[in-house]
Amino acid sequence: MKIDDKLLSYLEDLSCLTLTASEKSQLSDDFGKILEYMDILGGLDTIDVSEMSHPFPHVNAFRPDTVKESTSRELILKNAPHHNGEIIVAPPTYE
Repeated sequence: MKIDDKLLSYLEDLSCLTLTASEKSQLSDDFGKILEYMDILGGLDTIDVSEMSHPFPHVNAFRPDTVKESTSRELILKNAPHHNGEIIVAPPTYE
């Protein structure tokens, strides 16, 4: 893929950036290097490589789900600036 001024202008608009000429030149060089590297990776033989979501063999260590006492409603409402006895009352977020 060729990194030309049209593509750089498109990316500049997408990212809401204004780049100088030297920044565009550097960006063009950097994108070119990235695409060259991606071509190298695309040519690798991955037929016998299994899929993975993480490079390390970690397994999630979930704790058992246990029921325990929660904070009482009265204590929570005591600390709320406004409540109606049942729930915390907050100002509306829209009109």
